[in-house]
Amino acid sequence: MKIVSLGTHDVRFPTSRELDGSDAMNPDPDYSAAYVVLRADNGLEGHGFTFTIGRGNEVCRAAIDALAPFVLDQPVDDLGEFARRLTHDSQIRWLGPEKGVVHLAAAALINAAWDLAAKAAGKPVWRLLADMTPEQIVDLVDWRYLSDALTPAEAIDLLEAVRPGRDERIAYLETHGYPAYTTSPGWLGYSDDKLVRLAAEAVADGYRLIKLKVGDDLDDDIRRMRLARDTVGDGVRIAVDANQRWDVGQAVEWMTALAPYQPWWIEEPTSPDDILGHAAIRQRLRPAGIRVATGEHVQNRIVFKQLLQADAVDVVQIDACRVAGVNENVAILLLAAKFGRPVCPHAGGVGLCELVQHLSIFDFVAVSGSLGDRAIEYVDHLHEHFIDPVVIRDGAYRVPAAPGFSAEMRPETLQRFAYPDGPAWAL
Repeated sequence: MKIVSLGTHDVRFPTSRELDGSDAMNPDPDYSAAYVVLRADNGLEGHGFTFTIGRGNEVCRAAIDALAPFVLDQPVDDLGEFARRLTHDSQIRWLGPEKGVVHLAAAALINAAWDLAAKAAGKPVWRLLADMTPEQIVDLVDWRYLSDALTPAEAIDLLEAVRPGRDERIAYLETHGYPAYTTSPGWLGYSDDKLVRLAAEAVADGYRLIKLKVGDDLDDDIRRMRLARDTVGDGVRIAVDANQRWDVGQAVEWMTALAPYQPWWIEEPTSPDDILGHAAIRQRLRPAGIRVATGEHVQNRIVFKQLLQADAVDVVQIDACRVAGVNENVAILLLAAKFGRPVCPHAGGVGLCELVQHLSIFDFVAVSGSLGDRAIEYVDHLHEHFIDPVVIRDGAYRVPAAPGFSAEMRPETLQRFAYPDGPAWAL
């Protein structure tokens, strides 16, 4: 296959009107997607996007357009080479390297290429990945800067070791699904009554882990944690997420005050670039049994490598669109498996649930072989805009079966929520 045309869209949803997605750092997000459609010479289309929260989405779209020359009239048969082509150009790389807007744009294009390749193969992306040999999986990864932590040979050995039992793990997921946790009760802008109602509904729906946003006001957080714990009982885990709000000392003090309510983890307690800060927070909170999680804003595989090497995280949180798409996430999954850390993807945004389910299922089937302390985030927003939306039942993701990456938005959505001229923005 070759790419014969490329189209981009600026798609934004006015979620700030209801404070969906609100947190201490991002009080009024408008969930958005810089969206791309790749058309191949065989008539198939690949759909991909990168997630933003409103302003700046046009910058990501412009970056995708700037990368178009590396995609048009180019083959999609070697997805490792395809990804490296988008991240290795010396002049484009200068804008990162491998971070920021150009990396978000590369993610959209790489994810679209995977959607296209999976449709051509007649498989969902998770299955396309899981059916690859260890050598083929390893060839997807850009191994620059990783060899001090994990070599290609070690990765092949890791993948070979988990090959036995793959069919049984797939059968388990097809019966039971992949565990989910929900952030829907915990947005910071929600009232106490809404928090209590949604937390009770989450438990009734089968979730064994919910997440609350924290970090704006300590007294408010103590009250909200107490309400949540009283609502769900001691048998349900409650994670909390500060969205990078604190310095190191403040994070320790704040979480010490919340410790009586048994927080399962503190997510993004400080800057996503502060590896040593995360390590210090983790060490100081360990006596309280509070784990440290991060990853949704970690910019590339190299920072993930250092977080693991520095023993700075208990839970690795990948994002399907923050790093360079499927390929770089495969590298991060391999690193997490090497260091024995569970992966619990970030999915609080439009379309992220649809994408990350494929990565977690692939991880269980072919990389880690484990569901221990693992769950995929779920938020009940905007799934109706996708052709193949996620299905949640009894607190678990059901295994997607349709060919592709579950990334394709409905044509009427692309028209209605186009920014700034779509009908949704003419109100």
